[in-house]
Amino acid sequence: MNKAVTDGLVLMPPPFAAGLDVWSSGDGTPGSPIYEGAANAAFVPADQDFGGALELLKTEPVQKLRFTGETPLLPGCYLRVRARVKAVSGNLPAVRIAAWAGGAGGAHVAGVLETGPSVQLTTYGEAVLVEAIVGTGARTGVDMPWGTTALFGHFGLDLTGDTGGVVRIDDIEIEDATSVFLRELMDWVDVRDFGATGDGVTDDHAAFVAADDAAQGRTVLVPEGVFHIASSISVSSRIRFQGRLDMPVAARLSLMQNFDLPSYIEAFGGDEPQALREALQALMNFTDHESLDMGGRRVQLTEPIDVQAAVENKTSFLTRRAIRNGQLDAQPSPAWDDAVVQAQASYDTAFPTRLDNVANADQIPIGARVTGSGVGREVYVRDKNVGAGQLVLSQPLYNAAGTQTFTFTRHQYMLDFSGFDALNSFVLDDIEFQCNGQCSAIMLARQGLIFHVRDCFITRPKDRGITSIGTGCQGMLLDRNQFLSDEQPLRAQDRRSIAFNVNANDVKVRDNRGMMFAHFGVVNGTGHLISGNHFFQGDTEPNGVRQAGLVLTTPNTATTISGNYIDNGFIEWGNEHDAAPDFSSEFSFGGLSVTGNIFIASRVGPWFRWLIVKPYGPGHFIHGLTLSGNTFRTFNATVDRVERVDDSIAGLDYFRMRNIRIEGNTFNGITQFIANPVVQDHVEGSAQSTWAVAFDSKLPFGARARTVTGVVPEGAISNAAGATVYAQPWVRTGQGAGGQEVWLNWPEPVAGRVRITARIDNPE
Repeated sequence: MNKAVTDGLVLMPPPFAAGLDVWSSGDGTPGSPIYEGAANAAFVPADQDFGGALELLKTEPVQKLRFTGETPLLPGCYLRVRARVKAVSGNLPAVRIAAWAGGAGGAHVAGVLETGPSVQLTTYGEAVLVEAIVGTGARTGVDMPWGTTALFGHFGLDLTGDTGGVVRIDDIEIEDATSVFLRELMDWVDVRDFGATGDGVTDDHAAFVAADDAAQGRTVLVPEGVFHIASSISVSSRIRFQGRLDMPVAARLSLMQNFDLPSYIEAFGGDEPQALREALQALMNFTDHESLDMGGRRVQLTEPIDVQAAVENKTSFLTRRAIRNGQLDAQPSPAWDDAVVQAQASYDTAFPTRLDNVANADQIPIGARVTGSGVGREVYVRDKNVGAGQLVLSQPLYNAAGTQTFTFTRHQYMLDFSGFDALNSFVLDDIEFQCNGQCSAIMLARQGLIFHVRDCFITRPKDRGITSIGTGCQGMLLDRNQFLSDEQPLRAQDRRSIAFNVNANDVKVRDNRGMMFAHFGVVNGTGHLISGNHFFQGDTEPNGVRQAGLVLTTPNTATTISGNYIDNGFIEWGNEHDAAPDFSSEFSFGGLSVTGNIFIASRVGPWFRWLIVKPYGPGHFIHGLTLSGNTFRTFNATVDRVERVDDSIAGLDYFRMRNIRIEGNTFNGITQFIANPVVQDHVEGSAQSTWAVAFDSKLPFGARARTVTGVVPEGAISNAAGATVYAQPWVRTGQGAGGQEVWLNWPEPVAGRVRITARIDNPE
């Protein structure tokens, strides 16, 4: 190392025989006096001990001898300055190596030690060696540590003590002594060799930069101590920490070669939450790395990680970044407690995602969940305007027009991204969120695209697994995760936690497992693909009550639910996030495909259903539903049927049903088979001119028999005389109680058997 640094540099001053015009009695700086022609100095060509030597009469209290040339001092280098001196006559002085430290522009570097150890001459004619080592680092054995500010020195010696003595001085030697401290085969450089102090107060930024520059492929070593770094720093070399760093919040540490969480934990002395914040800050400030590897480490948290506050200098980030391979472990702390605020506010359906006249808007945090009369599930405060007394909501309210007192509950999350205005393409990969019933797991940014959570375990969240408070869930991907509730011992109806919610469109929820939540997902928006998931919500109660596994809150949802295992939960399809829930001119319930799923239930009452349509206002109907290829099965229970309309607020308009396909399903432990179209065999034993064919409970949703697509006689149709009648009947649909009969009208009274196919909808 040392030769590579100092090769080509001239360190040795010229011998005195070359002339005294380069030797100064001052500091050696330009303009200082020289010994050439001085009355108290002369060159002696043939000293018996030294050969050529400088003979000097001490005339000053401190007699200086300085080389006027600038001897360079490079970062990481150490110089040994030597001289042999002997007293000739007169008073015996003390001798020490001395220098003048110079910095940029030739300025004097104040505050550094410029003298070495003093040696007292005690005998005439005895050659005494004086020496000192000068270098950038404050190491043991370094007599004059100059740091990295000094770039050169005017080196020489001082004679101190009484005047009047005469000494002779051999030629002064300066040599590279770096190898005394650092062997050339060492594969590291020590920041102390570049001026770092490690006292926790002095800014060691420049020393770290110098060490990094000098490493040239080697590792930078940070030894024991507390190294204060006052501003952002990037370290391009590999770095190893024995000591720790102290940095202000706004200062970024970018470890270009060691960009992993274990290195940041070492850098900050084992403070795992601080290390994670610093690593996140670096991740989103371009470290040449697209992901942060947690290295399998468990990070114990006693408070939320506000990711935007950790990054500090960005409110949006639109480039892919990932965190992977580790565990976050929540420890008991009051910092996890919910913040609950009650406030009176007004709601006007003309501004469907806004609350006005909020009395104490400044006290209501962004990300708070809103509850109150007429408020649907999973409505959050997305933004606020304190001056105007307004709150912006994630979803409209279905029946809250006017003024009321709302409750705002802010849950606490391990990773909270809500401070970002926008966040795109962020990935959480192979991480366990061990919430321990203390907190929730992940809150998304207010806006964003393609937030991806894959192969993660969200274990025992107190309230929520993944929460969207705006459109940060647009295109979200949830793949192969496990959501494990903290409410498993509770009855199903007593559970309140939710695995995830969605506000925006195009979400893919694939191959996840959800266990014992109130709801697996509350899903607004359209264009979703929900496939291959297994979520179960049962308990051991006989005739137990169940809650919805999936809650769809957009009527025209354009969503496919396929290949899932839905266990003791159901699909609820409503429009609770609609400020005008009555049907007007919009699309009504439609665009839903439920295919190839396994639905089971155990220990439930006969009233249990797997598909519930719940209108929050009148006039709605279904115009696009596929329910096919599913398996419905019960254990230790019998269920009347698989579907129903929850008309507690409003029913459906059965006269407008369209494009409903319910076929190819299997039913085990279910009393009533359903289908659409549905086939009914009817036998009329005595001749009648009108046959009333009752479809009753075979018709889905208790809907009307609206159309007939086929009437096929099975055997002869005969009149009262027993003669075969070849005429065809005409039909009248929607007859009888509830419109669930079809009347076949014959030209004369007849008897016989027919197979009739009817539908609850208009297929066009």
